[in-house]
Amino acid sequence: MRFILNKLEKEVKALSRPEWRPLLDYVAKLHGRSIHMPRFPLKYPWEEIGPGYFNSPAFGHWDIIHSVLDSLPAEPEHCRWQLLNNLSMQQPNGLIPGSLWMKSSPPEWNLKGHPPIWVYAVDEYCRLNNDYSFAAECFESLERNIKWYEKNRQSDDGGFFYTFDGAWESGIDEGIRFDSELPGRRTAVDATSHVYWLYDHAARWAAMIRPAATDKYRKKANELKDLIRNQLFDSETGFFHDIWSANKPELRMLSFEGFWPIVTGAASHEQAQQVIDRNLLNPERFFTPHPIATVAVNDPRFEPRMWRGPAWNSITYWAAVGCVRYERYDAAAKLLERALDASTKQFIRTGTIWEFYDAMGNEPEKLHRKVAYDQPCKDYLGHNPLIAMARLWEECTAKL
Repeated sequence: MRFILNKLEKEVKALSRPEWRPLLDYVAKLHGRSIHMPRFPLKYPWEEIGPGYFNSPAFGHWDIIHSVLDSLPAEPEHCRWQLLNNLSMQQPNGLIPGSLWMKSSPPEWNLKGHPPIWVYAVDEYCRLNNDYSFAAECFESLERNIKWYEKNRQSDDGGFFYTFDGAWESGIDEGIRFDSELPGRRTAVDATSHVYWLYDHAARWAAMIRPAATDKYRKKANELKDLIRNQLFDSETGFFHDIWSANKPELRMLSFEGFWPIVTGAASHEQAQQVIDRNLLNPERFFTPHPIATVAVNDPRFEPRMWRGPAWNSITYWAAVGCVRYERYDAAAKLLERALDASTKQFIRTGTIWEFYDAMGNEPEKLHRKVAYDQPCKDYLGHNPLIAMARLWEECTAKL
């Protein structure tokens, strides 16, 4: 059965610059091609990572959130189904598994987590529909997810960490942080920012749903915000780092994980401006021909291999969201426009979208992935919220 997201296809016909429309129309149709009928354990029609994924079909937390953001606000019911499918995978201990491999029978679970960005998508659904009843429906899942992180990923120095192993629960396969043996239970900038986001959403939702819990979650959010601002920011780089490398030049790395404090709102206004001006818009670091590079181009570890240099449109989207949070509409527009132009260029040349792109604007099929499948996958939706990017570009340019 082929699904058609009529409202999404209609939206892209009127969206943004005409030269982007063939790409966006292709993406809208690809969303429809990626939807399957309900199948255990997913109760609703479900959208896979993308038919070109080498391990297709698969349903993934990190990926489905980007697809949801792409389809909002045109297809709210479809997006709600995907969010409920995602939360239906939550384990009794509160963990939301990172992936569900649907090509096996029965489906095979990857019982490791991915970054808990799902709360942002739920919040966006509620904001766009001006109705927070869905947040109330998800509140118990949020509290259980928080308890899992507090029990299993709380660091010894006040923040949170991700495990540094082949499970890639940080969402970053083989990133440069994994090149050396790292401290075990020590505060990582991305994990701590993500749990801050959980607390922040819990505090805001509780104010509407369960007011007695508001102060508890706001206190926890503020404690993490203070830690991030005071211990993870390095004034020499104007960037955020893991606690073991902040203010330690011999250990510092410039990789995109340091942007998460501006995405989640944990950074101060002054810190955010430094992150944006000295890093995001700096062509010697992250503002590449196809932004953003996952590793700064002036870092000796930059290379044309996944998560070690190439550009992922999903990460560019999050960086732009961070810019908007601090009212830097100019920066967000520059990032989004350049990424959409570069993606369009490759779409015209190859007729597809790619899992990740060459940050220098060269051919993505020449990049390296992994030994088992050594190039970016084609028709990969999970990291290509290109419609959401075009929509956000329009919103930003309207404010300039």
